[in-house]
Amino acid sequence: MPLEPWLEGVYDADRMRETDRWAIEDRGVPSLDLMEAAGGETAAAVGELAGSSRVSIVCGKGNNAGDGLVAARRLAETGYEVEVLLLWPAAELSGDAAANLERCPAPAREVAPDELGAALDGTGVIVDAIFGTGFSGAARAPADAAIEAINACDAPVLAADIASGVDASTGEVGGAAVRAAITVSFHAAKIGHWIAPGKECAGELRVVEIGIPEGAPAQPAAGLITTGVLERAPRRAPGSTKFSSGQVVVAGGSRGLTGAVCMASEAAIRAGAGYATAAVPEAVQDVVAIKLTEVMTRGCPGPAGSLGPEAADGILELAERAAAVALGPGLGRTDEALELARSLAPKVEAPLLIDADGLNAHAGKLASLAARKEPTVLTPHAGELARLLETDSDEISARRLHHAREASARSGAVVVLKGDDTVVVDGDRVAINRVSCPALATAGTGDVLSGVISALLARGMEPFAAACAGVLAHSRAGRVAAERVGAESVIATDVIEAVPAGLAVA
Repeated sequence: MPLEPWLEGVYDADRMRETDRWAIEDRGVPSLDLMEAAGGETAAAVGELAGSSRVSIVCGKGNNAGDGLVAARRLAETGYEVEVLLLWPAAELSGDAAANLERCPAPAREVAPDELGAALDGTGVIVDAIFGTGFSGAARAPADAAIEAINACDAPVLAADIASGVDASTGEVGGAAVRAAITVSFHAAKIGHWIAPGKECAGELRVVEIGIPEGAPAQPAAGLITTGVLERAPRRAPGSTKFSSGQVVVAGGSRGLTGAVCMASEAAIRAGAGYATAAVPEAVQDVVAIKLTEVMTRGCPGPAGSLGPEAADGILELAERAAAVALGPGLGRTDEALELARSLAPKVEAPLLIDADGLNAHAGKLASLAARKEPTVLTPHAGELARLLETDSDEISARRLHHAREASARSGAVVVLKGDDTVVVDGDRVAINRVSCPALATAGTGDVLSGVISALLARGMEPFAAACAGVLAHSRAGRVAAERVGAESVIATDVIEAVPAGLAVA
């Protein structure tokens, strides 16, 4: 499936392998030429990291080792003191790698894993050329111990193509993995560079051309969200009204949790919704109304300052006039509130975003959402997704893309798995947010994201695009807020104020 034009393609291992094969077999590019270019780009980046003239190249036995051996030759020819450390016997090197070992003037020796630490002592920089993009699973001997020795060394590490131990197709790390300061990726970025925990091993990512012609038939497996998606949001025309600009209903809130529904509602207005209504428990309506100036409120019946099943008819009446509904911010976890969320979700005949306790209401019941006729967007963090899939958050964190795909398949929804590497999955479509923003690690920013995405849905954006645009705008807004007040001082309302800057396309 071709990528949306506002996504910048990233590859998995299979598509990168197919692209290499196409360049070599169909377009006649010699594989040694590709390796020469890859190794040359690796060597060029070494000088920026080297703390001395001594360079250690740690090699496996496949083509990634060949890239390292080219780098070793290039560096030796320019005056560096280079040593090649082979983890497997030289006789086991692949064909192109073996050819480059013969051409390499730098000394090369086989080294046992328990000897690698001493061999690296005093080096100015390490080049990781153990595994390439074909790696998956957990590193085994001798590579596992070698990776640990590399990480224990004080010298900075440059990874050739991808940090060894990281699955290029998923970002999963099944065992030991190199922690690089710089990764030089060949031809295109890989999924594993951008999704945690692999993202945490990449360091600074640089993508370099190595001579693969344009026009490769293999389509990227996923895409990085670009500002082009923000241009897809419908704009207000001269004849627009507050109703035609998109109405959002935010259903949630409870005693002690009024802030969440207020922030989601205010973010929706700030993100371009023409009209927003907060459907909240009667007992807290006055509090919410005082907090919100531009947002309407509707008090709904429920027990002890919470929403319950008796609120369903009133919320559905509001939803009939809404262009999008957000369910869950501040809802709380009473049995009655969770029952309400479960009963509302299949009945809302508008695009529906479910967050927070709206998600917790569907723990183990994701399949119940698949029958919805209108689009559904789920915005869980790792803990919420773990409850939805009846697993634990550590498992989600270890296999983020896998579980986001699973949740999308079960629910038929667009799944926004939040994090510094937020992943958006809609069936076969995968988008990744590359705009890192640690300032968003504060209470309430998830509610802001829910409001922004809801507004974009209400404005008429296609759901996958709306989710991606909301994620990108939210991160950009977080960065603007951090510039204004400092990353450690950002609060969610700072992000709401910065939403216009986050959505700006100029």
